[in-house]
Amino acid sequence: MLTATNPYTGQAIIDYEALDEQGINDKIAIAKKAFTSWQAKSLQQRAEVLRAVAKSLRENKVLLSKLMAEEMGKPIKEGGPEVEKAAWCAEHYAEYAEQYLTPEELPSDASLSYVCFQPLGTLLGVLPWNAPLWLAFRYLAPALMAGNTCVMKHDPNVPGCAKAIEQVFREAGAPEGIMVNLAVETPLVEKAIRHKDIAAISFTGSAAAGAKVAAMAASEIKPSVLELGGSDPLIVLADADLEKAADVATLSRIINAGQSCIAAKRIIVEAPVYEQFVTLLETRLKTLSLGDPLIETTDVGPIARADLRETLHRQVTETISQGATCQMGGVMPDGPGFTYPVTMLTDVTANMTAFREETFGPVMCVSRAADAAEAVMLANDTEFGLGAGVWTAHASLAKQIAMQINAGQVAINGIVKTDPRLPSGGIKKSGYGRELGPHGIKEFVNAKQIWIK
Repeated sequence: MLTATNPYTGQAIIDYEALDEQGINDKIAIAKKAFTSWQAKSLQQRAEVLRAVAKSLRENKVLLSKLMAEEMGKPIKEGGPEVEKAAWCAEHYAEYAEQYLTPEELPSDASLSYVCFQPLGTLLGVLPWNAPLWLAFRYLAPALMAGNTCVMKHDPNVPGCAKAIEQVFREAGAPEGIMVNLAVETPLVEKAIRHKDIAAISFTGSAAAGAKVAAMAASEIKPSVLELGGSDPLIVLADADLEKAADVATLSRIINAGQSCIAAKRIIVEAPVYEQFVTLLETRLKTLSLGDPLIETTDVGPIARADLRETLHRQVTETISQGATCQMGGVMPDGPGFTYPVTMLTDVTANMTAFREETFGPVMCVSRAADAAEAVMLANDTEFGLGAGVWTAHASLAKQIAMQINAGQVAINGIVKTDPRLPSGGIKKSGYGRELGPHGIKEFVNAKQIWIK
């Protein structure tokens, strides 16, 4: 049984029937059967389906936003934009897949030699709860346009969202079986990964879970793409536009109640402007409204689960006991649900818990660096390598720092974000492979060499 729980009230909403092992086999068989006809369709025909799905997403935006608010606590004012972004992703690949998958002619001793890109078959996407619509379509849109069929195993926290995504495809008139919702409890996921008809796996989640998925996939000699955790640094140098940097740092850290892999989790500020920047951040954080995600004025919703809130509070209390200053927040609230106050920890050093571990919630950690060189050293002092931000007016220095930071993407004087047009992914314990852009669509294809004499 999959139970949806409202994280703001802590109350169960509704139970959904979970599939057993035979149910898994039946669902995967539907997707496998659909593959033959789906891969045979032209890119233009697939694009028509994806555009219809995008239209269906927008028609269901109110429902989908409400489901996200109720099942994982996303503020309703953030839910609508997430649905729009998912629709944009579908439309982007509908428009650009043909360009991304154009055969590449290469010189050789042949009369003609080239590489073409063909689908692998039926894929399995194992998805997290924190962006139920966007992360689903980040997986689905490129994979489907490449000609694969997709089995979607969504997080147990968001069973209603998963069911609604399947309904979106149905209402769009998509061919049966190109996207199948696999409603299973976590212990049965291994059965799906090892299923003989699953060709490859896309996983988004924690590093610990990703390691298990990677091991299972490798043991079956199946390719996988892993987008895992992050402890993203945001470097602010003394010559930066501090007002704009503070705006972006606040948005990046607090959006989705701070429950984002690519959030700015470690703010590293050059010493001459440290105190000034701390004041700018605190001023912004104090204006944020914490409350019911179904209310339009709410800026920060609850943490998705009780255990996640407990982990976050442990990280905060340990960091304070290690010598950090708690500028605001840091107190576990009474009452129902899993809300956590917007919290700001300053004077955080590299040996403290909130610096060493990924913090998943509305907790901003600020560290001091003597200069740009120390800022880079601190930024790289992590087992993660997903995204990073750099703020400075010195263009050549910014590019130099970006090349020195160990991460999959770096934003200079802007926010780290995912974009259908650009590849996204990490290194180290943040995973491997890329999603989105021209690189993402080629993760789950057979790059077939053709040699003609």
